[in-house]
Amino acid sequence: MTYLYKREPFTDFTLSQNKKEFQNTLEKIEKELGVHHDILIDGERITTIDKITSFNPANKYEIVGTVGKADTDLAETAIMSARKSFQVWRDWQVKDRAGILFRTAAIIRYRKHEFSAYLVKESGKSWQEADADVARGIDFMEYYGRQMIDLEEREEINRSLIKYNQYLYQPLGIAVTISSSYFPFSTMVQTTVAPLVTGNTVILKPSSSTPIIAAKFVEVLEEVGIPSGVISFLPGSGEEVGDYLVNHPKTNLIIFTGSRDVGIRIWEQAAKVHPTQAHLKRAIVEWGGRDTIIVDNDVDIDMAAEELIASAFGFSARKRFTGSRAIIHQDIYKSLLERVIDLTNKLNVGDPFFPDNYMGPVTNQRAYLHIMSYLEVGKKEGRLVAGGIGDDSQGYFVRPTIFADVQPESRIMQEELFGPVIVFCKANDFEQALSIANNTKYGVTGALITNNHDHMERARYDFHVENLYVNHNCTENVFGNYPFGSFKSSGTDSKLGEQNYLHLHMREKVVLKKL
Repeated sequence: MTYLYKREPFTDFTLSQNKKEFQNTLEKIEKELGVHHDILIDGERITTIDKITSFNPANKYEIVGTVGKADTDLAETAIMSARKSFQVWRDWQVKDRAGILFRTAAIIRYRKHEFSAYLVKESGKSWQEADADVARGIDFMEYYGRQMIDLEEREEINRSLIKYNQYLYQPLGIAVTISSSYFPFSTMVQTTVAPLVTGNTVILKPSSSTPIIAAKFVEVLEEVGIPSGVISFLPGSGEEVGDYLVNHPKTNLIIFTGSRDVGIRIWEQAAKVHPTQAHLKRAIVEWGGRDTIIVDNDVDIDMAAEELIASAFGFSARKRFTGSRAIIHQDIYKSLLERVIDLTNKLNVGDPFFPDNYMGPVTNQRAYLHIMSYLEVGKKEGRLVAGGIGDDSQGYFVRPTIFADVQPESRIMQEELFGPVIVFCKANDFEQALSIANNTKYGVTGALITNNHDHMERARYDFHVENLYVNHNCTENVFGNYPFGSFKSSGTDSKLGEQNYLHLHMREKVVLKKL
């Protein structure tokens, strides 16, 4: 049977009761900030001298909390614990493993405002973005739990009268999850629960920018009764602990979301077979890009402008699928640009503690400096028409920025940015627009805004992105209906939100028995 799942609803903050409840939760957790969370290995909490401190990116002097900082000795201990626990966890019934996910989802659903409030504080998300991030994490737990049950019950192979053929799914072993700060809850959750429900043990190395939300998630897994050693919480340096886990001959699966340079390095490291290694590792690595929106000459200007704003500036563009390249037909270029400038200048930027602020800060100082350096590049390569300034006196704020009249080969059009910057490029016609759109090494998402059905059909096959949106912003994915992944040099094309994603965490085995 196929298990259907209704998506977790988003909170409607236009309702005064919801707004009041969330405001009260924010005020409540402000009194709880600064709590320390120890490392978790083999069901035991381990205190370390070194710590990682998480700061509020909207108020860089406010400490959200601290976590223990692991070294390679603790990483080795975590691997040995995960290896031992795998022998038991892999034999759990699928429904029991899925039950862990369902119970965790139920608790987080009940405490949804609390988790969302921590995201506001730790990652600088707006109320709506934080609520959506937590809802998406709940969706991952519910969806993958049900899909794994469905997969276990399905008949997968033909049988004859004299032979009994059986198709089995077996977990790989130890999974290393290295999560990012882009969607600090939902991305961390999905890269943790998919290997768990398929029977792997998991060592979770959270982002050093957002470790507190990961720590709180692991605490819920403990609360619902996940066995000791099945999940390890191991914050630490990517260069030290991350590399040690990726290179270790006993780890079987590496899951990473982050930057292109780190993703490629992890892919290369995972491919190396060490002398004592008896298997080939799998790696699921995803990173970002420069996603493109083509706007044809037969569209409603207001609709197109709203879709561009939503694609370019949501969550301060700190996500993998940001519509940061606008390729506009010459017939409407000037009028659409003027409309987007007008809307952009009306966007409020500030502390997301206050709900009227559309955009909060970027993640940390490193991200801020990276974006500011690209603003200087943009001023040389295009015409600055909005934004172009930042302020890090209190937090890491960058005004939503627009560069016009940018050339297709320019750096600001080609290089990964991860910031609230959109560049406008003029195209003579649809063919040229499509050519410019494909002139990039990345291929996460793309959008086409048009009323021309021939152009829609052409884009279906010749717009080289993993997820194509037509007359819609390029930032949505729906479990079971619209899976999400990447093409080209944006990752390994692993589709989140579909059953096939679970296959990447297992090996298939066929047993033939003569009757």
